[in-house]
Amino acid sequence: MPRSAWILLLTLSLLWGGSYLSARVAAPVLPPFTLVFLRCALAAAVLLAVLRLGGTRLGWTRRQVADYAGMGFLNNVVPFALIFYGTAHIGAGLASILNATTPIFTALVAHAFTTDERLTANKTVGVILGFVGVAEMLGLGALADLGWHLTAELACLAAAVSYAFSTLWGRRFRGQPPLKTAAGQLTLSSLMVLPLMLVAEAPWTLPLPAGDVIAAVAFLAFGATALAYILFFRILTLAGSNVMLVTFLVPVSAILLGVAVLGETLAPRHWVGMGLIMAGLVAIDGRVWRRMMAGFARH
Repeated sequence: MPRSAWILLLTLSLLWGGSYLSARVAAPVLPPFTLVFLRCALAAAVLLAVLRLGGTRLGWTRRQVADYAGMGFLNNVVPFALIFYGTAHIGAGLASILNATTPIFTALVAHAFTTDERLTANKTVGVILGFVGVAEMLGLGALADLGWHLTAELACLAAAVSYAFSTLWGRRFRGQPPLKTAAGQLTLSSLMVLPLMLVAEAPWTLPLPAGDVIAAVAFLAFGATALAYILFFRILTLAGSNVMLVTFLVPVSAILLGVAVLGETLAPRHWVGMGLIMAGLVAIDGRVWRRMMAGFARH
């Protein structure tokens, strides 16, 4: 990749790693649907403004609305709410590691629901390593203690499953301007979560949050969502599928930020689990596997 792509990739990893830190600050104070609405609505406003400045408008045919709504539900409403719920009870680093299982679940979803992305040998190895890593992180006695901590960890895993299904749904947008897709799904996400927020959480009854919570919400919306989408699609243009390397970098960023800012620590089993999950991601990515096979073939 060109140097500019690496710089953008590292910046993106800091933005998405920082989203877990910001969620850890805001989620214990603000309820999840309120946070989802603020993150999506503010980010949508920015992206719609960027599109307007570029002379692009969203289409609002019935098919487009249905596509945006489906993507927004799977890629924003469900995973954001689950992650906010999770980070209200567990650390930012742990939440980011659990959510890094997204490509593992994506491989399973693609195998089950498509005919052109079946599980290969390396993907199967990756899935097995990933699930062993998750089991190690949750701990052998997890099911005997169904407390808030385990529920929060399972919520972060469920968010990864939702992201996996959103990848499948995202096939509908091939050939469309990526920022248009991002703005459309965020706009529909805001509209979908609005009644849930109003009915279930009555945000007008909440006390005014402190400055650090307001700053965390602003970062989630403007940095980790609006700017992150712009950077993601810019890297995609510069470096193609190499943009998915961010999957490996986000947990590292989240862990370092959690340690530096919040003083978080990870148990030894969490480090072991992260190592197994990362090994699984390497196997699913396939590049290292292909090089190994090519090396064996030469010898």
